[in-house]
Amino acid sequence: MASEGKPASGVRSARMNAVRHLINFGVNPAALAYAMTTLGSAMINNIFSFYYVKLFLNKYKISEGAFHQSQVVYMVWNAVNDPLFGYLQDNSRVPCCSQRRLSILYGAPLYSLAFLLAWFPWRSYAPGDWMSGLHLMVALCAFDGLLTFVLLAQCALFAEISSHHQSRLRLVKYSQVASLIGSSSVLFCGVLSRNMEDFTAFQAFTVLVAILSCGCMLYTGFHSESRFDNKGSQSDAVGCVDQTSQQFAVSFSMLRTLMWQILTNRDFQLFVLMNFFQVFMLAFFNNFTMIFSEHLIPPDVLPSLAKSIMYGAGFICPQLLVLSFQSLLHGLGYYRIILFAFYVEAGMAAIMLVLGPQHYYLLAFFLTVNMVIIQAAFSLFSLPLADIIDTDLKLYKRSSPLSSMVFGTNALFTKPAQSLAPMIVLSILNQFGYEQLKEAGRDSNPSTFESLHSVMFYLVCLVPLCVSAVQVLAWRPFSIRDSHTVDTKYIDN
Repeated sequence: MASEGKPASGVRSARMNAVRHLINFGVNPAALAYAMTTLGSAMINNIFSFYYVKLFLNKYKISEGAFHQSQVVYMVWNAVNDPLFGYLQDNSRVPCCSQRRLSILYGAPLYSLAFLLAWFPWRSYAPGDWMSGLHLMVALCAFDGLLTFVLLAQCALFAEISSHHQSRLRLVKYSQVASLIGSSSVLFCGVLSRNMEDFTAFQAFTVLVAILSCGCMLYTGFHSESRFDNKGSQSDAVGCVDQTSQQFAVSFSMLRTLMWQILTNRDFQLFVLMNFFQVFMLAFFNNFTMIFSEHLIPPDVLPSLAKSIMYGAGFICPQLLVLSFQSLLHGLGYYRIILFAFYVEAGMAAIMLVLGPQHYYLLAFFLTVNMVIIQAAFSLFSLPLADIIDTDLKLYKRSSPLSSMVFGTNALFTKPAQSLAPMIVLSILNQFGYEQLKEAGRDSNPSTFESLHSVMFYLVCLVPLCVSAVQVLAWRPFSIRDSHTVDTKYIDN
């Protein structure tokens, strides 16, 4: 028995030494371990969301029908897998599912491999090839499935590492620094591949990013811990109610009960409605900013390198904005900052609509700032969800929080917006000649350009204007507004 204990004690000793070294350098080990998954996922998620639509539309030349079919399948899978994985991670007794760090540890390599599926064609695609539609369907579903499994575990860690508000803000801070570094992958990818014109360089870069991303997430898997990792052993002492819960953990009736308890929370309902439109806006700008800027901003005004910097800024600056707002998060709280962001989006869109499309530099600034504000506000959404989880834990007197289920149920209703945005926008663009324009190139009728560019400009202005107005109406009744001031709520056990 003594010989069996030596290796384990040696690992613990090495881990404690590493923790002490980090503390000596002023680094919080728990926050660093948490943020490494943010770093890894930011590298690959931003590249995937920014490039996949243009890749399949312009290079693989997928048909509109196949694109929509793939998006519908993706929309269904995207919505369903989140609550299922959430229920599995919150109720499973298998360590690789129930322990957050192990879910990340085992899921990270598969997640990084799934990222590479989209960038390597299965054969030389002819325009409208059915194989490109199947390729898109598999790439989207595989990538999102592994993304969900890994990032749900990380989202649960956010709520479970600590219940102290200041500790959660530290996690946000570390996460934003990691996301700032990871988001630069879009900038480097654009510069090295000349915005995907050099496709071989693009593919090589994605392989490198996948390897780096996997290594970052494995760090979380080895070093992160949740307060509830031993929830199985703790719950045995609670009583017959918890024993019954464990006995029927995999039953449909338990899933239905837990889902109903989450869904009847009014603050959760309001948050989900607001978040749905935020996810829609993220997909709208991530998928189409490159296409809009290429058509609306002439290359002699902004050359390819300048546009690469513009795209990179749209992914890097949100983290800088959140980091610079740390004092405001302490003083005002996330509720007021998110609400203010919606007002700014609506005001900017109205001004741009009045000014018109001929102000190219202002349009480039508007596109970039919109991406920044939308992503920055979205980066704060883990805070209200964590407060909702705390409320649910206290209300139902649970032995451990339903962190993954709350995040997963939220995704059940918000993730479909990731598919709806490209489907709706592509349908509108194709009605005004975008598909014919892709095939004809610059030799097509100038009148086709005019009508298409006009529609693009109105989409760029009216979508954020209308969506942000709806978000204001949905977010204003949210009741958890002052959690940053209630210190007694955030005392850890």
